Amino acid sequence: MLAPYRVIDLTDSRAELATFILAGLGADVVKVEPPSGSDSRDDSANLQFHAYNRGKRSVVLDLDTDEGRDAFLRMVATADFVFENAGPGAMDARGLGFEKLRSVRPDLVYVAISPFGQTGPYANHHATDLTLSAMGGAMALIGDPDRRPVRITVPQTWLHAAAESVVGALAAHHRRLSSGDAQFVDMSVQAAVFWTGLQAMIAHSIQGRNIERNGTVLQLTQSIPLVYPCADGEVCLILTGTTLVSMIQWMVESGTVTAEWAAQEDWPSYEIRTLTDKEFTIGTDELRAEATRFLLTKTKAELFDRAINEGATVAPVNTVADVVAFEQLQSRDYWQDLALDTGHTIRTPGPFVKASPNPVEWILPAPLLGAHTNDVLGSLDTVTHVRNRTRPFPESTPDRLPLEGVKVADFSWIGVGPITAKALADHGATVIHIETDKPVDRLRMVGPFKDNISGINRCQFFGAFNTSKLSLGLNMKTPEGHAIARRLLEWCDISLNSFTAGTMDKNDLGYEAARALNPSIIVAETCLLGQTGPAAKMSGYGYHAAAVSGFYEVTGWNDRSPGGPFNAYTDTVAPRFLATTLMAALDHRRRTGEGQYIDQAQMESALHFLSPELLDVQLTGTSARRNGNYSTTAFPHDAYPCAGEDQWCAIAVESNVHWQALRNALGNPDWAASSSLDTVAGRRASAEMIDRELATFTRSHEPRALMNMLQDAGVPAGMVQRSSDHQVDPQLAHRSFFRPLEHPEMGLVPYEGHQYRISGYDNGPRLPAPCIGEHTYEVLRDVLAMSDEDIAEAYASGAVL
Repeated sequence: MLAPYRVIDLTDSRAELATFILAGLGADVVKVEPPSGSDSRDDSANLQFHAYNRGKRSVVLDLDTDEGRDAFLRMVATADFVFENAGPGAMDARGLGFEKLRSVRPDLVYVAISPFGQTGPYANHHATDLTLSAMGGAMALIGDPDRRPVRITVPQTWLHAAAESVVGALAAHHRRLSSGDAQFVDMSVQAAVFWTGLQAMIAHSIQGRNIERNGTVLQLTQSIPLVYPCADGEVCLILTGTTLVSMIQWMVESGTVTAEWAAQEDWPSYEIRTLTDKEFTIGTDELRAEATRFLLTKTKAELFDRAINEGATVAPVNTVADVVAFEQLQSRDYWQDLALDTGHTIRTPGPFVKASPNPVEWILPAPLLGAHTNDVLGSLDTVTHVRNRTRPFPESTPDRLPLEGVKVADFSWIGVGPITAKALADHGATVIHIETDKPVDRLRMVGPFKDNISGINRCQFFGAFNTSKLSLGLNMKTPEGHAIARRLLEWCDISLNSFTAGTMDKNDLGYEAARALNPSIIVAETCLLGQTGPAAKMSGYGYHAAAVSGFYEVTGWNDRSPGGPFNAYTDTVAPRFLATTLMAALDHRRRTGEGQYIDQAQMESALHFLSPELLDVQLTGTSARRNGNYSTTAFPHDAYPCAGEDQWCAIAVESNVHWQALRNALGNPDWAASSSLDTVAGRRASAEMIDRELATFTRSHEPRALMNMLQDAGVPAGMVQRSSDHQVDPQLAHRSFFRPLEHPEMGLVPYEGHQYRISGYDNGPRLPAPCIGEHTYEVLRDVLAMSDEDIAEAYASGAVL
């Protein structure tokens, strides 16, 4: 899709995923490495490097020499994108910042990824995965309430920022196509982590209270456990809908409960009653107790297989080793073989989407250091000439929104699809969100509700994911509604849905039907496990995908069941890949006139956030597992209690320099004076004493004040921020992160903004989320050009709301 474009990669191990995604979409990614090589080459097996540098070429340049800088600038003249995460001002200090690079490539897209953004009160804070998890809000939501907050044990924060930075890069690319000007994308890791909190991060502004950490309990109208023990581990399930009805039948068959017990309840309506606080004959506590008794008699495989056959959803809590052996991935030819220098051949995660006619794939293994230096540097003059000759820009229209004129029919609901479509709508695409009240989108029913007054138009869970869209209320089960859906397929550039595999095809609205109506259409289908394979019919939510993908296994405490991640974790990962792919597909269509079919298995996208761990388990037999805030390379490395109720500050000592800085900040107490504590191993040997003494100190300080004090001393620290803390966070305020918009029913709502800022462009949500069916008449009349007579017939038939 992106074959004409060249990307210069200056990232280190924290952000290499960003350019890996572009390589997967066909771009020519040139990784510029110092003579000593990228830091991700450092570990003995180079697993990090192998995970995120496939498909790239390696050029060695010493940017501290005149010769190296000159060669680098000649490369930039041939490039379309530059990615770096050196830190605010670091590239400017070397004379290679944005202004210098745009002088040699006037239409360059320059992407800078940093912990808090390039400017602002926290821009120069010392930051680690732990402290960013705290400041972004994830730690406030992860873990058990009777223990300290935790991060996901496998570092995730920079991966979210790296993946989202590519969304920003392609939005900036579409902007420069109309303006012809260079673009600067300022990506904040903190803001990226914020978005992993889904509905919880805005909760305080909407309902007046925070959502707190509570393990794997789904916190909606009622608290609903997600993870249950079974005979050989755990499974993730929600006792609602088809799953509940099937489970009751299994329980009767097994003798766990009697038929008379089961007959006391109307199980098909049980889910709706849990969302609306209606009464039950068999209460939820009793139901869960009986379900647990039954589940303990079955293995993960037994439960998963029967659930698939019956259209229910019981997801195994997979270990990393389980993921490698997962049949669904093998059936979809997901894995790519990687031959290591050690003689081992291991499986690596494959394409993050399946696309045709332009498949996403990595042909090249991760490169040897400097393997392409001569090839790249020797061809610069020729490439410069060709690129400049073949990339004319239209007449400059700098005020045009990046995706203005793009038309999207958004048939999706719940999470991944709507978040993806929002990424297009906020940048100017006309996105028609097709929804019905039979049944209504679950997110409209579960809160947080504005001022704690429930209503399908008052939920910010739905609102955050659907800004800048038009809502068309449509019943596609009627002939008239189906005909309107087909008119939408004729009209749109992109059709997006998130139904169970095969649903759109069954209703004659899938890719083949759409392409017959609109030959250059881009159709994207996103579901948990993809459109093909033995488990394709598995329906469910990001909770289930997180379990199957291995994320529950690496979150929480080693001596307990999983303690997170918070709710539908893969719903925060998959949209980053799909939105990028859709913008790449739009660019490809602009250049070639060719449409695209995109099949996203949310699991397959999300597994790229566990790539090194998937390689490690095959190479060493070590299957990553949850272990609180433990780090193999840092100590102290945890959340420490502060003054106030359940207040915490994360402190990460990743070097001996950090340790000395911490000692100084504490006033060099006697307990920290021993030279035996000058190494990580020495400090870990005295872990109990250090944690006790450090906690005694931190308890006397308010968390933000403690963070600021430690930061001033040079210690990575971050307060564990809740939704209420984010509302007064000075860094988010500096970035104008919250965007107040007037909603028709909720009034003024502080919508979450974008995780990146694009210079010269006030990017963010443009319009509040719509009320259900709010724009039905407008869409039928102005977008689909239906006559008043046809519109009246559509209303009379019940086809539209």
